[in-house]
Amino acid sequence: MQLVINTRGSFLKKQNNCFLVKNDDKVFEVSEKKVDSILITTSATITTDAIKFAVESNIDIIFLDNFGDPYGRVWHSKLGSTTYIRRRQLEISDKPEGFRLAKSWVEQKIENQIQFLKDLKKNRPDQKDELDDYISGVENLKTQLEELEGTLDELRGKIMGLEGMASRHYFEALSSLLSDKWRFNGRSRNPAKDEFNCLLNYGYGVLYSKVEKACVIAGLDPYVGFNHTDDYNKKSLVFDLIEMYRIYIDRTVFNLFSKKQISESFFDMIPNGMTLNKEGKAVLIQAVNETFDKEISYKGRNIKIGNTIQFDCHRIANSLIGK
Repeated sequence: MQLVINTRGSFLKKQNNCFLVKNDDKVFEVSEKKVDSILITTSATITTDAIKFAVESNIDIIFLDNFGDPYGRVWHSKLGSTTYIRRRQLEISDKPEGFRLAKSWVEQKIENQIQFLKDLKKNRPDQKDELDDYISGVENLKTQLEELEGTLDELRGKIMGLEGMASRHYFEALSSLLSDKWRFNGRSRNPAKDEFNCLLNYGYGVLYSKVEKACVIAGLDPYVGFNHTDDYNKKSLVFDLIEMYRIYIDRTVFNLFSKKQISESFFDMIPNGMTLNKEGKAVLIQAVNETFDKEISYKGRNIKIGNTIQFDCHRIANSLIGK
């Protein structure tokens, strides 16, 4: 589970083999065995004993801004594995091997989008024809992507272009299925222009921290990407890999709207957009945690959705060094 500190003025310290949290008049303890990471989303106090305890327990502490984007984290300073993995990342980035790997991540993202739209169509017979058109459009773009062969230097722009067009079809479809009150006009970021994107952006921020942690544990260099190019302080590989898992946030957010669990009170207006407030963050993070705690069939075994990210990163790392 993620231990979330989202009450202003909260206090976190170590007590025995537990984290002790104080906020307002409430005090509670959480065993370190139950905590995967600690999210701090507001002004809070944390003791150095609690930080040391988290680091020793392989628990990262992530600080999120108002939009859900991580602006810092406390993490141990050790490499997750051999440096050879990182060397191999650099070696294959401009070779067909790197192209096929990077393309497969985008293909998986688009396949996830197609499957979600097909799932939504099952219970919406009145919108079947409209959804079929959207699905057909996304499938056509996926076919074009699958046919590409070459190197990333030659085709990076083509890959990103097809991915972008698929996403536009996909989000138009999702918007069309919402009630008039919640419909939105495409993706908007920092700040979001609407409630759906506001929840998506914050959820993606939480997901980003999970993917970065999985990269580090597997020995992958978060800064050495493929589809996303190198830039100063840009964790390009995290941006690459997160694409395969955005679907879990998409499904979670859409389900919250479908089940009428979203309220206007979850959002605060800011210049040029809106932000998710404490009440909204609590609802979203609980729903995201429940999603990642669900078990699915993964390569012949049942594991939690949240653990698939780590398994995939280890698999990628092993493939780089021929295991």
